[in-house]
This record gives sequence, structure tokens and C-alpha cells, in this order.
Amino acid sequence: MKLNMWIQKHQNKITGLLAVLIVASLFFSYVVKAELLATILMIIASIIGAIPVALHAWGALVNKVISIELLVTIAVIGAFVIGEFEESAIVTFLFLFGSYLEQRTLQKTRSSVKKLTQLAPTQAELVDDDGNVTTVDVDDLDEGDHVMVKPGGQIPVDGKIVDGTGYFNEASITGESAPVQKEDGDSVYAGSLIDNGTVTIETSSVGEDTTFGKIIELVEEAQDSQSPAARFIDKFATYYTPAVLVIAALVWIFTQNFELAITVLVLGCPGALVIGAPVSNVAGIGNGAKNGILMKGGNAVNSFSRIDTLVLDKTGTLTTGKMTVSKMDTFGTDATADMATLAAVEKGSDHPLGHAIVKYVDAEGIKDYPEIPEFDTVKGQGMIGHDTEKEILVGNEKLMQANGVEITKENRKSINDRLDNGDSIVIMAINKEIRVITGINDELRPDAFDGLTALKKAGIQRVVMLTGDNRLAAQRVAEKLPIDEIHAELLPEQKLDFVKDFQAKGHKVAFVGDGINDSPSLATADIGIGMGTGTDVAIDTADIVLVKSSFNSLAHAYILAKKTVANTKENIFIAVATVALLLLGLLVGIIQMASGMFVHEASILVVIFNAMRLL
Repeated sequence: MKLNMWIQKHQNKITGLLAVLIVASLFFSYVVKAELLATILMIIASIIGAIPVALHAWGALVNKVISIELLVTIAVIGAFVIGEFEESAIVTFLFLFGSYLEQRTLQKTRSSVKKLTQLAPTQAELVDDDGNVTTVDVDDLDEGDHVMVKPGGQIPVDGKIVDGTGYFNEASITGESAPVQKEDGDSVYAGSLIDNGTVTIETSSVGEDTTFGKIIELVEEAQDSQSPAARFIDKFATYYTPAVLVIAALVWIFTQNFELAITVLVLGCPGALVIGAPVSNVAGIGNGAKNGILMKGGNAVNSFSRIDTLVLDKTGTLTTGKMTVSKMDTFGTDATADMATLAAVEKGSDHPLGHAIVKYVDAEGIKDYPEIPEFDTVKGQGMIGHDTEKEILVGNEKLMQANGVEITKENRKSINDRLDNGDSIVIMAINKEIRVITGINDELRPDAFDGLTALKKAGIQRVVMLTGDNRLAAQRVAEKLPIDEIHAELLPEQKLDFVKDFQAKGHKVAFVGDGINDSPSLATADIGIGMGTGTDVAIDTADIVLVKSSFNSLAHAYILAKKTVANTKENIFIAVATVALLLLGLLVGIIQMASGMFVHEASILVVIFNAMRLL
């Protein structure tokens, strides 16, 4: 038992040692011409290589399974007996190297749940009946407790605001990067952040019962329910291994030619079959890596190739997640001066819409901002500033209406155009006259249209958008892209329900997302695809990661997965056909040991070179 564990632990090192011994033996045989030393090195390599293979074969036999390891072990022993040390060494090396490649390609991270739990808040500021504030563990909170959260703090519980107002970043729950203003009576979620303002929250759910806690639980369940697909080689071995053993036994019984029977075993050993599938996966995954696509194993490649339904998050996936000015209309006589005034007002704001305006005006080359009066904030509407010369209003349409600002037909057309585009709108009026109307939106990824179009041409039948954003904004994005179906204003559990529903209807589903809120869907879908600019948790949960966060990369990954699977099938066919022809040729006397060995090794090179086409 200890030996078996030690060998399993060091199997990759044993494979490396085999490679060194084989190369050294070939060097001494063909370069130095020291045949005895070359033979000794091959004998050592054969023995070392046979041990882990034989142990795997014995373990399978104990469980009443006849595996390919058994065939390899018998073939190696036979080759050793008849003095074919080079063949026995190479066979074991190829088998172990194939296992190593497969092991490497099938590695999948399991750290996502751990990272999620690390992100969950652990402490809270508890407010007692007398207004005193004490720091307590989140687990000690009960329903109905009041907790205080200050600017920059993380919400520790699900609940509703009972005092205060502020802007909340709920990207960890809804996936939406734009902060949401909330006030008394509004619901808030554990795990979200308050960008500004101080609030007191009445607790409704704590710990595992919060929305954030449920996200963690959903990821755990989804990953636990996934089981790796059984390898084709294992299934094939159930029939192939006994068949070769029976053929070899029959050959020996009817011919009494032990060397011929052993040759059947050696040539029947599926070297190309063992290495064919892993090397195709490695080549395909290598191609992806060069193009900024990380595919986590051959199973992910195989599953992705069969996808027919692509489900997408919006913010941070179809869009960049960054608020930008889509259009700024000016109506005064001096557009530059008005833009500078608006930027001067927004420069003192910590709102993301304000930041987008300042960035836009700076990009226009306007650097000299005028002196402006102090501003007062009007809750839910915007800001008002005035001095002896002028009154400046910056905010939404409600602010304009409340202060008697006339909205002309030209103004109305600009506002409606921005609303139709799904924009958030910021209006600036000076002395009751609208000077600037600005539309601000989350920027659509520039290659989203081309990438989705390429995916549909490659075989994706349906593209679905699931988003936590409002329906109008989602509709405006969908109109610009080849999207077949949209569902908006969803929480993580609802997104997950859609994914499960598609699967229940027989569809193979790929989910593309970038946020913590996407993790359950990423883990549950047949293939989870994470944007590289997304959160670490989404990236770790995903089966495929797009480092460049590009839809052209997504299309490349899908086409590459299809080609990789096709290449794998080609290699399996080449390997099986080669062995079948060798055995047939051997039995009818056309193939001899030497020529058989040559074809056998040549078939291995053929499948390797065939796989290299993927690069």
C-alpha cells in the first residue's frame, strides 16, 4: 500500500526518468555504439516503467475490471522475455506520458468556493436600543437587529434601510456595476458595498440565509453534482483488452509459437490510442492559450463542442462594465464653455455618471474649468448651485420640472433619443435654460456583434441574455446584437433557474459571465465561460476563461473545441485501424516483428503530428 501511494505521488517523476533513460540508451546505441550499456539502460527503463502500470492493472483486477493497463503489463513482460527491451521501455513510457498529459489537461480548480467564503463579510456594527454601536460577529446577529454601515463598508446582512441614504454597489449580487441609490425602506443585500452615505439596516437574513450565502451554496451544489465523463479509452478497454489477450492465446495454442503470440500482444498494445486523445487535447488547449483562451481540460473542450445554447450575462460580459458618455448634446451659444461648466460641477461628485462626464470632457481637450458656486444636493434629482449671476441645475428631468425649466421640442427629441438608446440622462440648465443633455451608458463590447454572429455560423442555435439590469436597458443592448431571447431584472437564483430549465429541455448550455453573482450559473451550465476581466471567483468557477474578454476569442474557442474533438476522433480511428491492420497482417504472415514495430511506432508519430495541426 505504501509503495503504491509513493509511486502514485511520484509517477510524473518516474515518467521523466524513463524519458532520460530511453534517450541515454539511444545515444549510447547509435552514437557511441556501446550496445551493452544501451541494453542495460533499456532494461532498467522497462522495469521502472512497468511497476506503476502493473500496480494500476492489479488495482483494476481487484475491482474485477480488465483494463488496458493489464494488456500493457502483459505486453511489456512478453517483450522483456523475448528480449525486445527497447519496445517494452517505449511502450511503458508512452503509456505513462499519456496519463501525465491527460492528468494535466483535466486539472480543474476547486478554489472558487473558498474564495467566495473569504469575500463574505464576517463582522458587523450592531446598534442597540440606546444608539450604542458595538462590533460583533455576523453569526451573532439575529433577525430584527439593527446594523450600521459607513461609506466604503460592506453590507453584512440582508435587510432593509431604516435610516440614511447612499449609493450601493450591488455587483456581487446583480452583476450591475452602476451604483444604485437607496433610501429608507429599500432592500439591501449582504456582500454589496456602500460607496457613499451612512445607513442603518434592519436585519432580515444572516449568514447562509442571505442572498450572498445562497450564491455560495449554489456553487458548492453545482460543483459537487458534476462528475467527469468516463474516458472513451476505459470503455474501449473493456472489450479491447480481453479481445487481444484471447487472440494472443489462440495464436500460441494453434501455432505453439511463443514469440508470435508475444508479438501479437506487443503490436496490439495501443500506444497511439493511449496518447492520441491527450495529445489532441493538449494541442487544442495550447492553441487556445496562445489566443488568450484558457480551457480547463479535455472534458471542457469536449463539452463545449456540443453546445447549442449560449446564455450571456449583460454587464461586464456583453458590455465593458464601464460607464461612458454615449452622446452629449449642447444647446447654448458656447458649447465649450457649457461643457466646461458641467465638468466643473461633476468634478466634485463621487457618482459614476459624474466621473464619466469629466472623463469625456477631458478627452475633448477642455481643461480650463470656470469658478462655480457651491452646490446643494436634491435627493433623487441632482444638484443646485447659484450665486448673484446665475443658477445652475445639474440632474435628471424631475429636477428641471421642479425648478420651472422649459424643455423645448429640440430638448425633448434629445432626451427621447437618449432614452431610446437605454442611456442614463444628465441635464444641465443655466438660468432656467437647458444647455447640455448627456446620455451615459455601459459601453457595448466592440466585437460582440461579430463574435456572436461567428458563433451562430459555427453551430450555436440560440443566444439568450439573462441580466439583473432593467428591461429597457437590456432590450436596447439586445437590439444591437444577434440575440434571440432576453430576460431582465433577475437575481442569481433566477438566472440559475433558466439555465436548469434549458438543460431540462435537452439543450447543451454554455453560460458566459463575469461576476460573483454568475458563479452558480457558471458552475451549473454544461460549460461555464468566464470573462478574464471579471472576478476571481467567476474565473475559477468557469471551465473556460477568456483572458482578453473578447467575443472573437469566444468564437475562436468554440470553433477550436469542435476541431479538437474531431481531431481526437481521427487519432482514435488511426490508432485502432493501425492495430487492427497490424494484427491482421501478422496473422496472415505479411507483417513481421521488425516491420510491425516500425509501423507501430510510426502510428504514434502520425497521431502526434495530426494533433499538432491544431497548433
